[in-house]
Amino acid sequence: MDNKLNRVMVTGGAGFIGSAVCRHLASDLGLHVINVDKLTYAANLNSLKSITDRPNYTFEKADICDGAAMLAIMRKHNVGAIMHLAAESHVDRSIDGPGDFIQTNIVGTFKLLEAARQYFSELNDAAKTTFRFHHISTDEVFGDLPFDDSKFHEDTPYNPSSPYSSSKAASDHLVRAWHHTYGLPIVSSNCSNNYGPYQFPEKLIPLMILNGLSGKKLPVYGKGHNVRDWLHVDDHAQALGLILRNGEVGRSYNVGGDAEMTNLDVVKAICDRLDSVVPKKASHHTLINYVTDRLGHDRRYAVDTTRIKRELGWKPNYSFSAGLNETVDWYLGNEEWWKSCSR
Repeated sequence: MDNKLNRVMVTGGAGFIGSAVCRHLASDLGLHVINVDKLTYAANLNSLKSITDRPNYTFEKADICDGAAMLAIMRKHNVGAIMHLAAESHVDRSIDGPGDFIQTNIVGTFKLLEAARQYFSELNDAAKTTFRFHHISTDEVFGDLPFDDSKFHEDTPYNPSSPYSSSKAASDHLVRAWHHTYGLPIVSSNCSNNYGPYQFPEKLIPLMILNGLSGKKLPVYGKGHNVRDWLHVDDHAQALGLILRNGEVGRSYNVGGDAEMTNLDVVKAICDRLDSVVPKKASHHTLINYVTDRLGHDRRYAVDTTRIKRELGWKPNYSFSAGLNETVDWYLGNEEWWKSCSR
């Protein structure tokens, strides 16, 4: 790998997946990470304490919607690759206020692409050969699956359902257009639902863990029959590192955990773990509370991971049961971290 590619700019590196990527790149792969984050409500620099003092980690507070700032950071750090994770990502928030999602996910991606295009044009031929723009997206852009054996493939037509998934679909299209029209060397990936340590408490798994700990109701949409494929965030980070270094330019890769579960079964598994490690007079299962279903709630997501397994040799290390138990235990042992989040 060229020395220049060792300097990786990660947008949204103080978020849940972004911080896992930063930790993996800096600690496991020894790359120099330039973490660029606006520090919105879901960002938490405490998630990066393990690498903050490393010489191969740098933080820059900046907004991806500020194209001039993005270009300046690329030039300042002589970056060899960009991993674009900065995004608004909560479906419920997108339903209540779609404007922020349009601004960050679409306009922000456009501004970043334009900065990257200008920066790429300034590189010498050797640096251009190794430069990569890696766009990280979601399986939600593909829409809804029936309750059968079907899965999303990389060439599945887009059919987003929510303002969030629509904004991510738009950003995916922009990235591919900048490759086909301007020759920007991109790779892209679409992941299934992530879980693990350092996830902001509004998401399903940490919300249920923390509500269960405090004896609050565990709200489950509808009957809890919606199915998601669950991917441990550390498995995802490792996959993204492989895609960045070895993925084929212009190609996309699906990343999933091969762990389809209904939302209700996930909540019940959390209750089982809490009953085991912090037993109370009544089982945590008694806290489950069925609530009105989310607007436009997709039934099922599942991704086919054949391509990344065959071409890059990746596979998830975590089983869902082991990963979930570890995640519950992490939240139990890291009260200081989740109390620093504004829920």
